[in-house]
Amino acid sequence: MSEGSTVGRYLVDRLRQLGLGHLFSIAGDYSIEWLNRYVTPSSIEIIEEVNEVNAGYAADGYARLKGIGALCVTYSAGALCAVNAVAGAYVEKVPLVLINGTPSIKKTLTFEQTGFSAHHFISGRETDMQSFEHITVATIRVDNPDLAPTLIDYALTRCITERRPVYIELLQDMVDLECEPPRGVLKPARILSDETSLEQSVAQICAKLESAENPLIWLGVEIDRFGLQDKAMSLVQQLNVPFVTELLSKAVLSEDDALFAGVLDGQASSAAVTELAATSDFVLGLGVWLTDINSLGWEPDYDKTAFASFDAVKFGTFFGGQVALEHLIDGILAEKVVPKTRKLPENSTRSAPTVGSSDVITYQGFYNFIQQYVDRNTIVGADASMNYFGSLLLDVPGPGGFVVQSSYSSIGYSAPAATGICLAKRPDQRVMVFTGDGGFQMTAQCLSTQTRFKLNPIIFVIDNGVYAVEQWLADASVFHTDKPFYKPCILHRWNYSLLSEVFGCRGWEVGTYGELRDAVTGALKNASSPSIIQVHVPNKSIPDNAKWKSQ
Repeated sequence: MSEGSTVGRYLVDRLRQLGLGHLFSIAGDYSIEWLNRYVTPSSIEIIEEVNEVNAGYAADGYARLKGIGALCVTYSAGALCAVNAVAGAYVEKVPLVLINGTPSIKKTLTFEQTGFSAHHFISGRETDMQSFEHITVATIRVDNPDLAPTLIDYALTRCITERRPVYIELLQDMVDLECEPPRGVLKPARILSDETSLEQSVAQICAKLESAENPLIWLGVEIDRFGLQDKAMSLVQQLNVPFVTELLSKAVLSEDDALFAGVLDGQASSAAVTELAATSDFVLGLGVWLTDINSLGWEPDYDKTAFASFDAVKFGTFFGGQVALEHLIDGILAEKVVPKTRKLPENSTRSAPTVGSSDVITYQGFYNFIQQYVDRNTIVGADASMNYFGSLLLDVPGPGGFVVQSSYSSIGYSAPAATGICLAKRPDQRVMVFTGDGGFQMTAQCLSTQTRFKLNPIIFVIDNGVYAVEQWLADASVFHTDKPFYKPCILHRWNYSLLSEVFGCRGWEVGTYGELRDAVTGALKNASSPSIIQVHVPNKSIPDNAKWKSQ
């Protein structure tokens, strides 16, 4: 060959070209040679994780900021542990690459034809691929060096085009075999729109924007996933119309913007946002996903709401198929529509609440208090828990400063995702994570990786001793009566703050606002390791905007 390359080097070069700077990995004998011989000498730093699900969550958090994330695991025993993390990335449109170190062709054939098994085998060469084919947009098996470049390029192109995970089986006997070197640079495939559908959709929306007395824009998660923040901001400014977001897209644009009105998430929304949505006669939902988390006891008015997402426009009885969101926004911008002026609701000025240093912390009181520490350089992460409600009403001024997995809602995601977020963020940013105690018990070993690599997220574990959100979903009346919690919702108590002694980081245990103030002050000064703050709250205390279901 005119230029030297191998399968192992080819994959590293392509990942590096796509902007990958860190690879999350668990050592395994089927993948270790690729990691040691090709990744280690490259500019991609290996982040040795403690388990596969944490590695997957970390890679997911990393990808949300960097545009690409990757993890490397070993066959079956490793890969199948990462299924949940990959499934979440698939649901939430996160570009993730799973590299699965796989037994050699000889071992596979020996098992299939003689029954002599190698460790981690289940049923031959198809087991892992079949497990991942429904939660990725491409599954490939690199078992021929001449086909490797085509297969790898295909998978990675699908990943960056569809913003969803791909699965690459890298056979252990392939990595050192010669192949063609990379040609050119990979880029997403062109987005396509049907011209008739696009024109009709733009006309329908522009007509409604011009005639509406009180229009509203609802910006959804696809604005972030497809990198349309600047175009969305241009549209908001051109129309001069107030906008709201959903929990999944919170802070997609700066929440300091004068036209931002709040987060629209059913009955968890603020009273001002609920009123704004109710009095709007046309709502333009751009990239909004409808889930039970952003409807929460409230159904959108489909007769007055146009939804542009999943490459289609739905408005009343109108359906425009194959309409790319970017093309739709471009089309509306080109029409230079001037809607009627709408008076924005006044934003209430927030200030730190007056509380005594010895006062017991409540769930809502915690969020009222913590607001003062969230600035333009703060990235907030909220786990699937009652923290969804508390964080929803936080003011997060930095664009892109909020990360949540609220569509898939895998409990325990946020703390290990903070590992990847810390590696992908700007140096001047600080990560704060709000997690429930039940979720944190699932993935607490993230503190080990964060300590090892001197990462400094501040992880608040809201310790109420129960899976409060699960109880809330099943029977919320428990929170305002003497009824007991369901037994499966009661947790075994941990001394969370003392985990800092196990993992070598910093920890605080707080139950009053004075103790909380001291802990946050100390954590903000701790630049070289994670900080875990165990926040005791009464077990029947819940955020104010969650109480609608418990009445």
